[in-house]
Amino acid sequence: MAIRVLVLPGSLSSGSLNTRLAAVATKTLALRGAEVTRVSLGDYPLPFYEGDVELRGGIPEKARALARQFRAHDAVLIVSPEDNAGIPAVLKNALDWVGREDVTPLRDRVFALASASRDPFGGLCGILALRQVLEASALSALVIPEHFVLPDAENAFDEREELKDRAASRRLDGVLQALLQRAAALKLARES
Repeated sequence: MAIRVLVLPGSLSSGSLNTRLAAVATKTLALRGAEVTRVSLGDYPLPFYEGDVELRGGIPEKARALARQFRAHDAVLIVSPEDNAGIPAVLKNALDWVGREDVTPLRDRVFALASASRDPFGGLCGILALRQVLEASALSALVIPEHFVLPDAENAFDEREELKDRAASRRLDGVLQALLQRAAALKLARES
């Protein structure tokens, strides 16, 4: 049975470099035999998380729907920009809401992280911040050690929206392969 992978860009910006990278990763995962679903946080609009908001209205249906997406997949690839050396507010807010589920949908899922950026570090600080949030005790996500950063990303894509640099393409493929292998091993362990 194919590994089901959820690809989640952490940006809502039109023409986002990270959404473009997510598209490349989606194609690569499909070529490796994964069953891939790519979603947009724009399809899951949520109020800013605040305890009083939750007390008054409970967990919003859009947060529950996004949580169902996480639960329906064996693995998750988050492709996120870096905002002020951290996580974009829209992504952090979505994770805050999804993590409010009684049984968090992030447990028993394997995560990989990627980022595209115009800067020379490729969004590495954002990935480190995101890793810390995902692995925190409340969310308890399993994030593989491999990650992918794409510096100078505005010049990284060709006219077919593929990565121009073969070495970058191989690095991305390596991270995706590690994600699929870890997800397959976890799935096998759960089914045994």
